Amino acid sequence: MDCRQIQFCDQRSQIDWQQLQDLFELAAFWARDRKLADLQVAIAHSNPVITVWNAEQLIGFARATSDGIYRAVIWDVVIHPDYQGAGLGRKLVQTVLSHPHLSQVERVYLMTTHQQSFYEKIGFEANSSTTMVLHNEPLEGLQEAGVKSQESGVRS
Repeated sequence: MDCRQIQFCDQRSQIDWQQLQDLFELAAFWARDRKLADLQVAIAHSNPVITVWNAEQLIGFARATSDGIYRAVIWDVVIHPDYQGAGLGRKLVQTVLSHPHLSQVERVYLMTTHQQSFYEKIGFEANSSTTMVLHNEPLEGLQEAGVKSQESGVRS
């Protein structure tokens, strides 16, 4: 594949929201049902946000969140299926990692379901010590839990 015309962009203003949603529908099983408004909120709170283009076609995307010094998380790494296998995914992740907001961070995390070997080739390693997750409840549920813990003398 000739990748000489592929462009990487870190300008949120350049995001074509419909193309991004279409890319997720096509190539990201974990993001297929995301609403456009929700994507816009997530991306507004992410830095960096990197897009990959072949002319006017969005063919790749990744974003990260970070405190800028201690921890960062890379999210939503996706390359269009027609462009996979040409090294663009690796370059996309490396572009995110080299961004000034992430380049000095002590630890960078990411979650993947099926692509562990891909990320290991980039330098990531399995980490079994950080496997906790909180499935956020509606606010009422959290308030009730707080009341119950106070009643039982448990401090949160």
